[in-house]
Amino acid sequence: MGRKSAKIAAKKGAADKQRGQVFTRALKDVYKAAKSGGTDPASNFLLKVALERCKKFNVPKDNIERALKKASGPDGVGFEDINYEGYGPNGVAVFVEASTDNVTRTVANVRSYFNKCGGSLGVNGALEFLFDRKAYFIVPIEGLDEDEFTLEMIDAGAEEVEKDEEFFEVTGPVDVFGTIQDKLQSLDITPEEATLERFPTSYKDADEETRAQVEKLIGLLEDDDDVVTVYHNLEEEE
Repeated sequence: MGRKSAKIAAKKGAADKQRGQVFTRALKDVYKAAKSGGTDPASNFLLKVALERCKKFNVPKDNIERALKKASGPDGVGFEDINYEGYGPNGVAVFVEASTDNVTRTVANVRSYFNKCGGSLGVNGALEFLFDRKAYFIVPIEGLDEDEFTLEMIDAGAEEVEKDEEFFEVTGPVDVFGTIQDKLQSLDITPEEATLERFPTSYKDADEETRAQVEKLIGLLEDDDDVVTVYHNLEEEE
């Protein structure tokens, strides 16, 4: 089916080849979920999803505990969420979500990554029109009837339910996130992923050289400890 999502970090396959990248992504999801909804997975559905992913990838318990402590304890005090928007080579839009205890450090780092890769950091709000924010869920298909599940999701407010060999992809308006989440819980379904995602409204094609530079930029951003998620509108290769 091919994901329309702009979040490169979530791609199955290439981005998951390196063990460290898998750990980093899973732990950032734990931190993000715990920071927004608390550290109890019984009452924080997103944290439950993130911890399930950590378990799947055998992320060490110590790493998970550190992520939870950073989100809730004294280490998390002073952290703030901040977005950065800019353009990579050939006008490819790049939207960065970060959480930092030192904005000066983070903006300097993010700006340097853009500069190194032939891009430029822009003014916040400049790219809002290029991305639609939506509720987004990935649900394993095992044990689910496609027609029944699709009807349940549409009843909960989903706009689209797509299926490939392994997963359903469910998308809908931001304001139905909680409704879909509640519906999945009532059906005793734990999704592979549950998030508010930014989807490009249009895509930019690029030659191989430009594509390599954009992918280098995304890699530098994702390797930064302060960066939580990177979105872009680079057209996927066939």
